Amino acid sequence: MADLVILESPSKAKTVKKYLGAGYDVMASTGHIIDLPKSKLGVDVENNFTPQYVNMKDKADVIKELKKRAKSADVVYLATDPDREGEAIAWHLSHLLNIDEKAPVRVTFNEITKTGVQYGMSHPRTIDPDVVNAQQTRRILDRIVGYKLSPFLWKKVRRGLSAGRVQSVAVRIIVDREEEIRAFKTTEYWSIDAKFSANSSKKTFAAKLAEIDGEKAKIDNKEQADAILDNLKGADFVVTNLKKSQRKKQPAPPFTTSTLQQEASRRLSFQARRTMKAAQELYEGVDVEGTGAVGLITYMRTDSLRISDEAKTAAAELIKNTYGAEYLPEKPRTFKSKSNAQDAHEAIRPTNVEFTPEKVKKSLTSDQFKLYKLIWERFMASQMANAVMDTVSVEITAKNCLFKASGYSVKFDGFTKLYEESRDDDEKGGALPKIEKGETLKCAEILGNQHFTQPPARYNEASLIKALEENGIGRPSTYAPTISTILDRHYVERETGNQLKPTSLGEVITGLLKDKFNNIVDVKFTAKMESDLDDIEKGGKDWVATLDKFYKGFSKSLEQAEHDMEGKHLKVPDEPTDVICEECGKPMVIKIGPYGKFLGCSGFPECKFTKKIVTETKGLCPKCGAKMLLKKSKKGKPFYGCENYKDCNFMTWDMPLEEKCPECGSSLFKKTGKLGKIYCAKEGCGYERPLDKESK
Repeated sequence: MADLVILESPSKAKTVKKYLGAGYDVMASTGHIIDLPKSKLGVDVENNFTPQYVNMKDKADVIKELKKRAKSADVVYLATDPDREGEAIAWHLSHLLNIDEKAPVRVTFNEITKTGVQYGMSHPRTIDPDVVNAQQTRRILDRIVGYKLSPFLWKKVRRGLSAGRVQSVAVRIIVDREEEIRAFKTTEYWSIDAKFSANSSKKTFAAKLAEIDGEKAKIDNKEQADAILDNLKGADFVVTNLKKSQRKKQPAPPFTTSTLQQEASRRLSFQARRTMKAAQELYEGVDVEGTGAVGLITYMRTDSLRISDEAKTAAAELIKNTYGAEYLPEKPRTFKSKSNAQDAHEAIRPTNVEFTPEKVKKSLTSDQFKLYKLIWERFMASQMANAVMDTVSVEITAKNCLFKASGYSVKFDGFTKLYEESRDDDEKGGALPKIEKGETLKCAEILGNQHFTQPPARYNEASLIKALEENGIGRPSTYAPTISTILDRHYVERETGNQLKPTSLGEVITGLLKDKFNNIVDVKFTAKMESDLDDIEKGGKDWVATLDKFYKGFSKSLEQAEHDMEGKHLKVPDEPTDVICEECGKPMVIKIGPYGKFLGCSGFPECKFTKKIVTETKGLCPKCGAKMLLKKSKKGKPFYGCENYKDCNFMTWDMPLEEKCPECGSSLFKKTGKLGKIYCAKEGCGYERPLDKESK
């Protein structure tokens, strides 16, 4: 007989089996096997919120096989994921297989390597009831909100709608930003920008007017700008202050789930769901050439910045051997996690730094390689020495005006030799020429430039995840599914540049929830609920009392809302278009249905004519010459296809351009990214050119 080890994922089971060898039977539960019933609430709110769990119908064969193998096993180890969901699955398995909850059979693997698996198996523990209760509380909260609030939305807005506790707050954040954008009043302002050259060099450098008569320069219009420029005609521009210093730049910490999703969005244009899919595969195990199945990264759902001493030592050794001892900090770095971090796992890092990205590239898919390279480089850079910058700031005086310029040069590249975090406000500039205090500079150019204040930007996935994390909404495991859910429900849609914009449906529902169920969409209330769940997990709060407090307020709000809105129905406004109905001649409008946006006749219900929304591009199909249409994949990713899709199968992810190929006259296409280019897609042509700055 053999011991049975139950994990969640088949691919992870395959990797673990390799390390355990003979004497162990390894099987995957393929996720949850027990859940609340789909057809009813499944929670006895009158009896301490007792959940009524049932076996999941689609897991019948898995459950049968689990029972069969468990019956013949000496010991059954529950090795599901090391988080709340994994703890709950282990608890459900213990009930299903009649395993004593207090038996030390719960094992966890922070990394799927030989060392990680052996350590986990040699340190079994009992199932943690507090962690289980935290997961159970979240599940019941979400079920109550979904099953009590969704029918209300059906009656007052539209059938088929659903409301989620965390998702509703995410939509509200996006709606609030859209309202800020609409309310924003653009104002004009001007800047005075100059280019100077020093006696030591003909190369110019930029400086900006900072002060007038000792006060911060504030220029509201062209007249004021012209007056300043007139005043400076013929003036001497003298260096009145020169400050040189050194600045040390520290590396970013290794990734948490949130920062990984943000950086993958910025650098790789990965959606959160795509990032987590690749990360899951890297954690569970990949067949590496010459090694076999091995987990390449530690557990990818974490908000901790902790790094093991062994990992630090291994990184230091590789850094020293690869780059030299000068690239090591004086002592190994320690990064402080946030105060509310669960800290159950390490930060996301490579399990073995010797598996460099280039060494494993042939064994990985494109997405796996891109993400692994990001994780490996970020971790290694986090253990490297600071970069050192020589900085210089210059003040230039002309009459009553003060100009300022700054620059830097790299004295020691440190961690930036390998990796530097991408930011929306990346530092611009470079080294200034040699300048002396008291020197009179030559003004090569001085201009007044008009600007307008800009409204706040819409959220994209990276900035929304950052906002959710900063506000304490959700946890590492919830960011990606939350975004997927609000997109799938058509409460939010992607705009150009991956911006997230609320739909009219999302705005109507958010307005209703803000009015009648403010706590459900209140950021602080939801963050407090997340904090309560953390307290339950730590054993500091009773889960039933937490649910009872929430339910009393929620049920009272629901009862009041039903009373206030008796006989009322909210209409989701349609978006007008200039498209004419082919059947009755009335204008068509954009409507939102269960499957997204479509064109419907404004004469509905008398006229029921509908059609798909088609967006034409300025380019033509390189195969047949027909129009190219902008379409969306099932996952919402934009692509371009020929309008004669039945006869012509041409499609591309690259944007068709109005510009024609200088060699064959076919439409050109633009490919963005690191390998960006303008090219001709007509078979046999081969024309291409690199992207210029304006095209990027």
